[in-house]
Amino acid sequence: MFSVTGMQGFELFSTVHIITLALFFAACCALVYFRKKRKIYQQIIKWTLFILLPACEISLHVWLILTNQWDLNDLPLQLCSLSTFLALFLFLKKNNKVFYLLYFFGTLTPILAMVTPEMAYTFPHFRYIEYFLHHSVIPLAAFYFILYEGYRVPKKAILFSFLTINMIAVPVFFLNLLLGTNFFYLAEPTEAKTILTFFGSGIMYYINLEIAALIVFFITYLPMGVFQRIENKNKKMEVKKDNGFS
Repeated sequence: MFSVTGMQGFELFSTVHIITLALFFAACCALVYFRKKRKIYQQIIKWTLFILLPACEISLHVWLILTNQWDLNDLPLQLCSLSTFLALFLFLKKNNKVFYLLYFFGTLTPILAMVTPEMAYTFPHFRYIEYFLHHSVIPLAAFYFILYEGYRVPKKAILFSFLTINMIAVPVFFLNLLLGTNFFYLAEPTEAKTILTFFGSGIMYYINLEIAALIVFFITYLPMGVFQRIENKNKKMEVKKDNGFS
């Protein structure tokens, strides 16, 4: 289960992969179901997510160190690690702008990472469990803040988050040059064949990366925009009903 060479042979959309994705969507449905239940359920969900986030991050590094695999590329500087820190911060302190970043960094991106993972190991290897659990807990945390704590995302947050990720990317770019790493995939595309493979090289790679990031942010906003529109419509209907009875 903890071997470096054992339990390899992950197959995309195999039975175990589909079941894993189904469990994630079942957990999303459970969040929706329990949102109107007793307050104790909210506390259980909140602290479960709060514990799982650092547990996934720390356990991965412990495994990498104990199996002599850890190197500079494993520093917690990828988007998922950043999303983990943002979520942990929000569990301890309310902040709308931090939530905007968590929403754009930690919802669609980790879900896509589960649908097409860079994964060699299969279930029940530790790395398989840790990878999918970590990438599940991040969007679940974002959904928790929406459903249970009333966070919302305005359209202007798209530009705010896009500019923020570019501000973060500048020092990360130079850190990659200094350490020979590939955080944020700013040095080169992923080793596995993904959409980044078709982004070209040199300046075109970065232009396409910027365009893709902006498109992903717009797509990520769409469910929130529809949700808020429906929510506002329902509120107006309730106000009209109240005025009708008054």
